[in-house]
Amino acid sequence: MKSAIEVNSEIGRLKSVLLHRPGKEIENITPATMKRMLFDDVPFQKIADEEHDYFAHLLRDQGVETVYIEDLLEDVLQDDEVRDDFLTTYLAEHYYTGKSAEDIKKYFETLSIHELVSTIYAGLRRDKIHFEHPSLHEVAGPDAETPFLLDPLPNAYFTRDPQASMGSGLTINRMTFEARRPESLITEYVMKYHPRFAGKIDVWLDRYNDARIEGGDELVLNDHVVAIGCSQRTSTRSIEKLAHRLFDDSDSHFDTIVAVEIPHNHAMMHLDTVFTMVNYDQFTVFPGIMHGGKMNINILHPGNDHTIKMEHRTSLPATLKEVLGLSEIDLMETGNGDPVAAPREQWNDGSNNLAIAPGEVVTYDRNYVSIKVMREHGIKVHEIFSSELSRGRGGARCMSQPIVREPLNN
Repeated sequence: MKSAIEVNSEIGRLKSVLLHRPGKEIENITPATMKRMLFDDVPFQKIADEEHDYFAHLLRDQGVETVYIEDLLEDVLQDDEVRDDFLTTYLAEHYYTGKSAEDIKKYFETLSIHELVSTIYAGLRRDKIHFEHPSLHEVAGPDAETPFLLDPLPNAYFTRDPQASMGSGLTINRMTFEARRPESLITEYVMKYHPRFAGKIDVWLDRYNDARIEGGDELVLNDHVVAIGCSQRTSTRSIEKLAHRLFDDSDSHFDTIVAVEIPHNHAMMHLDTVFTMVNYDQFTVFPGIMHGGKMNINILHPGNDHTIKMEHRTSLPATLKEVLGLSEIDLMETGNGDPVAAPREQWNDGSNNLAIAPGEVVTYDRNYVSIKVMREHGIKVHEIFSSELSRGRGGARCMSQPIVREPLNN
């Protein structure tokens, strides 16, 4: 049976993609919660929605099916048993069990499925619930001082991170920060129960993995090579766990993992914020990660008796040529390598390009220096609006999770 997920490159023509349209959650951030919600500012939802709709419309104009994960979750939660199980798990992960959970569920039962899903994303306001038997958790401590019993999910429009499509399956990720962990719970239930995916995919890692990993660090370079960032959001332990699974599972055809260490900070939280593949032999890169050409890169291959062989490298260009079998590559520097333009455009996701076909990308219009460089190198660039979406520190690749790409003609 053909898998419901087929993603064997970063650049094969994009046929189907998972999106989330920003909702009230992005305006349910306050100055007091911004840091915990992983935001630097509060976006204006009206404009953010218009920008996101433009992005989705552009994709559809290019023949891409846009699938909204919130719609898939609504489908799944129509089933009473699945809905009860999901809510029990969702509430328990927010430390609501017993009578407290029952009180919240009673309120949820008054909502339509659409309203319920909207609330899961937007957050549950404290003034909506009357606890018949409140616990100390509900009435005292820092949690009781916030307007929300259940936090909003403002990062959810970055659908790249809670999961990562890879070959015939995906990883369902253990997110680094609590603010994002419910996002992969949504993925888990959609993949397990939605008829589009249930029983039709491989799960390489699930979200109960004890090491952090996020989709912005997972790049499928071709049908046997995966690059993974060792970053603020993805640990070396998770990379090794994924390597064992991909190398040992007969459903996987991946035999090479390139672990690329990048600075562990908010500005460069994922590998795809500093490096993306945009054509067979062309890549965008933020020069700030290359440290005069010296990097910490490790190539992992299957060893004997389910072990992993590891080889150290220091040059990103040489490593890419080695693992992809290329004689030459074209590395295009964010902001053309300028000491002011490069960090400014990297901050606004100038390296975070979504390839929709070989040599054809979608990117934020504000990164005009990087766009000029790509066009000079023969890349076809589709520009999208970015005044509000960019406040979340993620670009076109971050906002999209490919479900199906056409195979490459090697």
